[in-house]
Amino acid sequence: MSSSVCIGLVNPKSPTNVGAVMRAAGCYGAEAIRYTGIRFARATRFHTDTKATGLRIPLLATDDLTAELPPGMKIVCVELAEGATALPAFVHPERAIYIFGPEDGSLEQTLIDRADAVVYIPTRGCMNLAATVNVVLYDRLAKSAGAAGSEELIRQSRDTNNRIRLGAAAQTDGR
Repeated sequence: MSSSVCIGLVNPKSPTNVGAVMRAAGCYGAEAIRYTGIRFARATRFHTDTKATGLRIPLLATDDLTAELPPGMKIVCVELAEGATALPAFVHPERAIYIFGPEDGSLEQTLIDRADAVVYIPTRGCMNLAATVNVVLYDRLAKSAGAAGSEELIRQSRDTNNRIRLGAAAQTDGR
């Protein structure tokens, strides 16, 4: 079974946050983003996907984030819920949909009850939606075999104006 990640957003309201989630999805290799509700659809005229991730990763409106999931896909809710597992102690499943609540609310108890796991980020206070998605996806990456990185990955990932190399000054002045 290959590794697979999907992001589920419950009734997101901020196009800025959804754009930042799209960027995170591209950076961390998520395959799709699903969302419920109508607030985001009303706000899509405020385009914030600066890396055009929407051309590579589908952003799908749905009534049920957990409907028609691929076989073996685990439901992981991210919520400040009593009894949840702290993210540092969480072992990420190979295939998962990570579901995040709205910026101004919480996940429904019925969704929490259907989840295979519920995790939280042990911070003081709640985080912004896009920041939470980034932290969870980074934690997944950091705990995976792909966390090693490489010089080639740096070259592929940086912006076109970034050509920084460590030791570049030492190489040019003979040190």
